[in-house]
Amino acid sequence: MNAKTKCAMLMVDLQNDFLSDQGAYARGKTTSALAQALPARVLPVAQAIKAQGGLVCASLFTLWPNALAEPMISEHLLDKRPFLRKGDFSPNSWGQAVVDLLAPVVDVSVCKVAYSAFFNTQLDWVLKKAGIERLVVCGIVTNGGVASSVRDAHVRDYDTWVLSDGCAAFGQEQHMAALSDMSSVARVLSCQDFLDQS
Repeated sequence: MNAKTKCAMLMVDLQNDFLSDQGAYARGKTTSALAQALPARVLPVAQAIKAQGGLVCASLFTLWPNALAEPMISEHLLDKRPFLRKGDFSPNSWGQAVVDLLAPVVDVSVCKVAYSAFFNTQLDWVLKKAGIERLVVCGIVTNGGVASSVRDAHVRDYDTWVLSDGCAAFGQEQHMAALSDMSSVARVLSCQDFLDQS
């Protein structure tokens, strides 16, 4: 990796409510072993980026409470995830937080309400202010939050890289199709390939 290129990592939604055995998705029997393996795999990449003076950012899917403290959930999400309830992905809660393994390496977190980590967040402002040119993306799900964030990064002129084994979807077919699709706007490589170049 060119040491002169200012690099940041974006970890999409690697949160307790998605990944932990005590999280909302585990309660709803919607966890993925492939997704749960991601934190340990992407940690060395995050550490390498930080060692070179780069920034590590995390997007946090958030269910904001209304005036009655009930979560405001989009209908399409509630249709797919009817188990979501009060307290899940709540701002500043344990469930909303990045998983413990990754929390110490995160420099900046942004709350998001839709797929893309750029939509209605301050991520682009932070990256631009930090002089970031290259964005290395990982997280869940490959064909959802990751793909949307990657395309939004591309249109904002970031040199976007996707960690192929640093992402996961609810099916391998969807995962591979999303990686293939993203290859038109981003460089797709494995975590080890990234480390070998660092």
